[in-house]
Amino acid sequence: MKPVAYPRGTAKSLSRSLRVYHGDHVRKVAMDSLYARFLRAGDLAFDIGAHVGDRISSFRRLGARVVALEPQPGPARALRLIHGRDPKVTLVEAACGDSEGTATLRINTANPTVSTLSGEFVDAAHGQDGWREQVWDRELTVPCTTLDALIAKHGLPAFVKIDVEGFEAHVLAGLSQTPAALSFEFTTIQRDVAEACLARLAALGTYRFNVALGESQQLAFLEPVDGEAMRGHIRDLPHDANSGDVYALLSR
Repeated sequence: MKPVAYPRGTAKSLSRSLRVYHGDHVRKVAMDSLYARFLRAGDLAFDIGAHVGDRISSFRRLGARVVALEPQPGPARALRLIHGRDPKVTLVEAACGDSEGTATLRINTANPTVSTLSGEFVDAAHGQDGWREQVWDRELTVPCTTLDALIAKHGLPAFVKIDVEGFEAHVLAGLSQTPAALSFEFTTIQRDVAEACLARLAALGTYRFNVALGESQQLAFLEPVDGEAMRGHIRDLPHDANSGDVYALLSR
């Protein structure tokens, strides 16, 4: 296959992402402290929507094995350069959803961290405070797998991180098993997606929840809460909270 030439903006945006996500020592310490709640040395973790791999790096610092998915060619190349020689990291250049096959990826060339498989996400961002400058200017057909297919191939992970810009409920729809813990991103422009994720997890097992806003790496609750409390918390957040990650822990 011939190499793809990417617009100059993509290279600049990837360089910016690498500095932001890999260059802050304080952030790394906070991230490792957070994920140490869910992972131990020797555990298996899935990183769904790995972007430039800062979570992969954290999981590896904790001693976990990692299977990481990233469908964008530019970030996937960065992942190969950073993690490609690590025998305990498996990199998959694919998306994840509710069925195997292919999917249309909407790429934000200037800000690839918000590239998405969700047309609804793009529509929801239109005209919203904090999102007005975002433009999805390219489309690419990418391979798509499911969490169940990944589990069949690699085993049941101890932790699954899902960050796929509004496609999180589709990813969870492709899961029929119960990892001990997982996280999914949400945004205040699509609170309904978070509610769909919570409903899916309730159908799978008895999970309790916590949340960290933005890239704070700080959990909001001293103890995990039930799904209804988490729904209410997300519903009551101000618009400018923008985004966060919900952490789900399986009750034994």
